[in-house]
Amino acid sequence: MNAASQELNDWIDGFLFVANRRILDLLNTKPVLENGPTELLTDVRALERWLIASGTVSSVRDKAEVRGWRSSTEAEAFLKQLIAFRERLRDAVLRIESGMLPSEVFVSEVNSMLLQYPRPTSLRKRDGKLVREPLVEFHKPADLWAPIIDATADLLVETETSRIRKCESCVVHFFDASKKGSRRWCSMNICGNKLKVAAYQQRKRATGDS
Repeated sequence: MNAASQELNDWIDGFLFVANRRILDLLNTKPVLENGPTELLTDVRALERWLIASGTVSSVRDKAEVRGWRSSTEAEAFLKQLIAFRERLRDAVLRIESGMLPSEVFVSEVNSMLLQYPRPTSLRKRDGKLVREPLVEFHKPADLWAPIIDATADLLVETETSRIRKCESCVVHFFDASKKGSRRWCSMNICGNKLKVAAYQQRKRATGDS
């Protein structure tokens, strides 16, 4: 990927959103850009932007709460813990993509955190039907674990694990939500077109076309 890619719709406020799963978008906060692997969650303000861009934090009250953590040492500690968890999650996702189950150690960690940070929900009427909505409020940085661990658990029990993939051209992970299940790239804007052009040029060389 290159800097020009950041001008495309796949990027929101400096972060890549092509995964179809918020928890995989978290993995993609360390993409490979022009200068190599690049950490996008550089500080608490960057974390704040990602939480809002990803929809993890959406209400006016929660956004104000999170913005109040900009100088918080507790938020800084949470960010370090989150980045470390992201890399353990990456290992679990790579195992899933290769046809294996996540390690017992990681499953035990997720189970422990599910108990420590439960995500309560309630049923509400919306558009003539019942929907399930989370009740989590973010009073302190650690409260953010509830939606993150809940999304992690959902990913680990995903029945169509073959749709959890890494882009054929870069390090970005995604869930293939296409009808045919044939998605190969993080995005046509980023890697898809680049590979198609390369394949076309290779065919031209093979046939001797100028």
